[in-house]
Amino acid sequence: MAEKDKQTQAPDSFINPIDGEKIATNPHLLPYAHERGGATIKPVDMGKTIGLAMTAMYEQTDMQLDQIRAQIELLARQANEIKQRMTISERIYEAQMGIDPIIGRTYYLYTRNSGENVLSMISPTEWGPKAPYHYVATIKLLADHTWEMIERREE
Repeated sequence: MAEKDKQTQAPDSFINPIDGEKIATNPHLLPYAHERGGATIKPVDMGKTIGLAMTAMYEQTDMQLDQIRAQIELLARQANEIKQRMTISERIYEAQMGIDPIIGRTYYLYTRNSGENVLSMISPTEWGPKAPYHYVATIKLLADHTWEMIERREE
């Protein structure tokens, strides 16, 4: 039993043959490989990494802002078209109509000498050599009961 006790006991005085100043107490925290064949650890150039990240970020946000700008311009254009249709529609509905307009058909807007607007089914070419009114525009009634201007007389 005495031999078994000697084997299980750790020697109290182990002397490391390597100089103590050359031994790392926590080798896993070293900024370089501490064993032969260990992975190479290269320091990261943080300025370069941040610069590349900033460039990518600016490029991405500029692309997204350009998309939003294009959408805003499209919406503004659509809003102007609707406003223009509303203005034209008000003018047409205030005009004298001897007809009941049908959706999808083309009509013609004229002005009398008195300044009153007239809506007609007769085109400027169908009047003959002397039209009784001054031609203003060719228009079309849309499904939402607004009017689209197809052609306008040059003034």
